[in-house]
This record gives sequence, C-alpha cells and structure tokens, in this order.
Amino acid sequence: MANPSAVCNGHLHHHQKQNNLLKSGISKKNGIAKGIKKNGVSNGSLSKKAFIEHFEQAPMYVAVLTFVGFGVGTIFGYLRDFMRAWGLEKRNIATEREQQKDFVPLYQDFENFYTRNLYMRLRDNWNRPICSVPGPQFDLMERVTDDYNWTFRFTGRTIKNVINMGSYNYLGFAETDANALKTVAKELQKYGTGVCSSRQEMGTLDKHVELEQLVARFLGVEDAMVFGMGFATNSMNIPALVGKGCLILSDELNHTSLVLGARLSGATIRIFKHNNMQSLESLLRDAIIYGQPRSRRAWRKIIILVEGIYSMEGSIVRLPEIVSLKRKYKAYLYLDEAHSIGAVGATGRGVVEYFGMNPDDVDVLMGTFTKSFGAAGGYIAGKKDLVDFLRTHSHSAVYATSMCPPVAQQIIRAMKCLMGLDGTTQGLQRVQKLGKNTRYFRRRLHEMGFIVYGNDDSPVVPLLLYMPGKIGAFARRMLEKNIGVVVVGFPATPIAESRARFCVSAAHTREMLDTVLNALDELGDFLQLKYSRYSKAAHPELYEETRCEFED
Repeated sequence: MANPSAVCNGHLHHHQKQNNLLKSGISKKNGIAKGIKKNGVSNGSLSKKAFIEHFEQAPMYVAVLTFVGFGVGTIFGYLRDFMRAWGLEKRNIATEREQQKDFVPLYQDFENFYTRNLYMRLRDNWNRPICSVPGPQFDLMERVTDDYNWTFRFTGRTIKNVINMGSYNYLGFAETDANALKTVAKELQKYGTGVCSSRQEMGTLDKHVELEQLVARFLGVEDAMVFGMGFATNSMNIPALVGKGCLILSDELNHTSLVLGARLSGATIRIFKHNNMQSLESLLRDAIIYGQPRSRRAWRKIIILVEGIYSMEGSIVRLPEIVSLKRKYKAYLYLDEAHSIGAVGATGRGVVEYFGMNPDDVDVLMGTFTKSFGAAGGYIAGKKDLVDFLRTHSHSAVYATSMCPPVAQQIIRAMKCLMGLDGTTQGLQRVQKLGKNTRYFRRRLHEMGFIVYGNDDSPVVPLLLYMPGKIGAFARRMLEKNIGVVVVGFPATPIAESRARFCVSAAHTREMLDTVLNALDELGDFLQLKYSRYSKAAHPELYEETRCEFED
C-alpha cells in the first residue's frame, strides 16, 4: 500500500489500479475467509481469538406491544394537542406569535410532536444533576416537578451514594484521591486553568508536546496530536482529510461526531451495514468498478470510518476483516477508539491490541480522553506525515482553544499508570479488573434471562427494554434502589429497541455489581423484562460473511 500520509495529499485510486483490479477479476469465494497472518499469528475472527456477540431477537408479542405502546401514546398526544388548541390544557411549548402567522414557521408543529407528547412523559429520567465526582458512586441533587416534567425544582436534599452505572469511567480514573492528583494540582498552580489561544498561535505548551509524545509511545505509532474536545476531534479533522471527489464508507451505527465530520467534508458518503463485511466489500467493489457518479472518474481517496466499540450496541469492530478489505481495495481506514482505548486489550491499548494487530494496519487512529482517562479531549495518531499535515490544516488546530494544562496532566498521569511508568502495576490491574467485571456482569444478565446486546468483552452493556412505558418505570425504580442508570430510546435507538445502557468500571466492587444485579433480577420480574429465549442473533446477516474473500 502507498504511504499512509497520502490520505492527506495523494490520489489513491488512479485508473491504472482500477484497471488492474478489473483485469484480475474481483472474485468471491464461498466458505469462511482465510486468516490474516501477522508475525505468524492469525488475527481477529480470522484468528484464534473468540469473537462472541449477542443480538437476540425478542419474541413477536414484544415487538407488537412496543408498537402498540407508541400508537397509544400518539393517539393521546393528538388528543392533548386538541385540548391545548381549544384552551382546555395549558400550552407550555413555544408557539408562533399571531403577528407571524403568515411567515414561514420557525417551529414545525409535527416535528415537535414527539418531544411535546412522548419525551416529556419521561424527561425526569434524563439530565439529572450530580454534585460529586462521577466515580463508582455519586451524589445526586433531588428534584421534583409540579407540571408533568415541563419544569423542575430542587428540594435542597441530596441523594447520597448512588451506584453509578452510567458514566464512561471505565478504568476508574475519575477520582478525587489527593495523592493520585498531586501532579495535577501542581500543574494547576504552575499553568492555571486555561491557555486562551489556539495551537497555531500561542497555545502550544510543553505539556502538550509531552502528552503527544506519550500518546504516540503508548499507541506504538510515529506521532500524535491532541485536541481539547473529543467530539471536535472527529467533526473538525475528517474535513481536513477528505473532500470533494473522495468517498467515505461509514458504518451505519457510527457516532454523530463521525457523521457530522463526514457531512462537513463535502465527500460522497455511503453507508454499510453494521459490522457487515459483505456489505462493505460490495461498496468497495462498486466504488472501484464504477468510480464517481456521472464522470466515472476514479475516486481521489476512499476512506472507511468505523468505531472500536459502538456505544449503543456494545459491539466491537471486526478489525482484522476490515483491514484485509482495505488492503485488498487500497482504501484507507479511520478508526475511532473513543470507547475502546483503555477499555479493551491486554494492556488497554484498544481494539488494535485486542486483536493482536499492528498499529500501522490502521491509517488514522483516533480516540478520546473523556472516558478511560477521566479527562477531556481527544487525539489523532499515525504516521508523522499525517500528523504534520493536521497541525497545519486541522480546523481544531487553527481555531479551537488548546487543551488546558491540568487536563493534559491528568491524561499523562493516567497513561503513565497504564504503561507502568509510575513504577506500579496499578494500571494493568485496572484493565484486568475491568475485564473481569465486564464478563461477570454480562454473564449474570444472560443467566437471568435478559436480552443483552454486544460483545462479551465490551464494558458497554445494553439491556433491552423495548416498550416505551417501561423506560421511565425502569429508571425511576432503579433510582429508588439508589442505582443510577442511563435509559435510551428513539431517536437515539431504533424505535422498537429502547434500552438501558450500563457502563461497567474497574472501580466497581463485586458487592456493587451484585447489588445492581439483585435489583435488576427483582425489577426484571416485576416489569417482565426477561425476554431472552437464547435464540440466534437478531441480525444473522451481519455476521455470515460467507462470500467474502480476504487477502493474506
């Protein structure tokens, strides 16, 4: 493959490569694909490593009742809108003034219908303010509503020691231990809280240089660049890498930051089914054969966007197969490790280490410090040419304020702990404990009869609730038991797949997890949430790549 820095400044797919592929015949074989060999060890599900994911289908009656629930809610929503229109019920939502009735409306009535009539019924389960560090337990500010969740008022009381099952504190580095934070406090005294400048002006400090060198060393790549915001690491850097005349192949479940970055780039975007190698190869093959629409010219670049761990499904990317396909079709790979860096792999180095692969197999490595490292910001790492290009062309480098020094020091502290550079094995112990907690929690949920999505090694654990009425009941009753959970529904998930999303942490003790599991067992019986029949995956077509041919 050409130098990965060509992702910044080269034309990847010229006509000669296109013709060569056509002449050689883009063939497909029946049967399981061959494994990729790397240093004599086969990788991923092309490898010896077990790759177990669950996407069990709920019984038919659950799906029917779920849609009936939304139907009933919609009918009552229209009834309440009728009552509001005739003054029989107070109208709390924003409306157009009479003087503007003849103008194009600012508020689309139908678009607001879901928020007005369904979301408001459950609003008390989101945006709950906490008043402590988001560790394994936190303190919650109690609030009540007098108008059915349109407004809230605080009671002045605090709910103490709520078990935190919602924060992305995978390795437990969100902590307030004075001894652990000594170096952070020292940097706060030395540098203050802010930089007040962008990286390209006067915002590059020695702490940023130290952090970037450490990140590159941690990942095993040539260079890295850090940014002050994780979301902007994707949304502001993807447009610097691709543009008009380029093709982006994006997983259908990619995070909004990847979606926004792809849209801002001006490149053509095509979506492949989640973790489906057959769907991805079909798009790659068509891109090579047919080129750009109308002109039929070869694409300037083709880049594949995927995540390490998908934050709503709990699934892990099929990295070995994707790397094989990107080699076969001479594409580039952009890997978002926001949820996987620190959380998987023997020493917390993400899905690249998890599958035993070489970091050079991935052209653009992206990750965030907001989860496993208990801080803020993100990074992009890879070849030095790539990083040097971004230092000049990244919108974040040019316009965004630099990462504040105490945050940089917190990341350095956590990363050195993971690497053992602090003289202890505490970092490795945290990674191992997270893995044990994850597998224990998932196994117990399966044994209880819940439908749980995702990979057995993923600390993101979605438990399916399905019916809209059970979303609120689940979250409220769990809080009554002093357990804080995150519940998710449409449009963040498919309309029939509402869920609770647990995030397991190394900071959770076995007693905490057992407390949560006992509460779930009791609540699962009360709300009748134990739908599992131990059937095959709900989406078998995503994992039966029997017609893909991978390169060695």
